[in-house]
Amino acid sequence: MNDPIVDEVRHVRDAHAASFGYDLDAIFRDIKAQEKRSGREYVSFPPRMIEQNQTPPPKGAAAAAMTPDS
Repeated sequence: MNDPIVDEVRHVRDAHAASFGYDLDAIFRDIKAQEKRSGREYVSFPPRMIEQNQTPPPKGAAAAAMTPDS
């Protein structure tokens, strides 16, 4: 089943990428330039570090499945 909104977003995204010859660096530079022109404030967060050889805790349904039954 196709969702017309998802199809439209994919079409716009593909057209944008095609206009830069699918060059990821050029696409990235354009997106950053659009952000700057928008006048909006964008924030970035540093990556969270995990201990070496340690698996991050599960999230979502996987975490819920691991909780003991009460």
